[in-house]
Amino acid sequence: MKNNWIMILLTKPKLYLFTLLKQTIFIGACLSMMYYLAKYLGMNEQYVPSSIHGLTGFVIGMLLVFRTNSAYDRWWEGRKIWGSAVNNSRNLALKLSSILVHEKDKLEIKHLITNYVFAFKNHLRGKYVQEEFSQTDNINLSQFADANHKPNFIAKSLYSKINNLYINKDLTGEQLIVLNEELKSFTDNCGACERIKNTPIPYSYNIFLKKMIFLYIMSLPIFFAGEFGYITVSITVIVLYVFASIELIAEEIENPFGLDANDLPLDELCKNIKRTSAEIFS
Repeated sequence: MKNNWIMILLTKPKLYLFTLLKQTIFIGACLSMMYYLAKYLGMNEQYVPSSIHGLTGFVIGMLLVFRTNSAYDRWWEGRKIWGSAVNNSRNLALKLSSILVHEKDKLEIKHLITNYVFAFKNHLRGKYVQEEFSQTDNINLSQFADANHKPNFIAKSLYSKINNLYINKDLTGEQLIVLNEELKSFTDNCGACERIKNTPIPYSYNIFLKKMIFLYIMSLPIFFAGEFGYITVSITVIVLYVFASIELIAEEIENPFGLDANDLPLDELCKNIKRTSAEIFS
């Protein structure tokens, strides 16, 4: 699919075509009016220099590049954080599976790790999914449902479990120090993702860019009516679709933890961690 150019050409536009359809039709109608206004004023019969308009288009293109790069940086940082969560959960599971003797302790640690990553994912999405929670000896469903910050609630239980293992002499002080880095990373990763989610790209920047695109598009028929004639409206609608799609992609990926088509595959990452933990502790 990814290497099939024909399938890409047929399917990719569906992501944004229908999202932008109403706006494109409305602006297309406005562009037609602008074209007939330019024709009525005689602009289609005289040469209008387009160099200034070309320079404006270049500036808008640079703004779009900055916009998409900023959004992609947030997407990529989110992916690196979740890559760290995958690796640290594996490291913690590997260490504890080798250290612990009792199967009951291993089972509880396995549930706490998987509970944390699913709670982490749902916390970023502002959701609560009861079916993804596995009850343990220290946490029941009612306690988990009532918790305000569910990842912190699971992390606290994980720390308490590790501390109890140390008190019961199932862990040594040296082993506790070795485990601390992985335990700490859970909260660090959660805080880093919260920073991305709760610090969006400034709203005024988005508004300014949208207004500039709109003014640029609406002025195209005035500058190109004489050169392209009736086809000016079609060309302008295509330019609008390209600019609007790029801006829409940037909006979609600036918060990479949602359920949009281009967001991070958090469900698959969590299921992968769950499968790996089950295999390690089996």
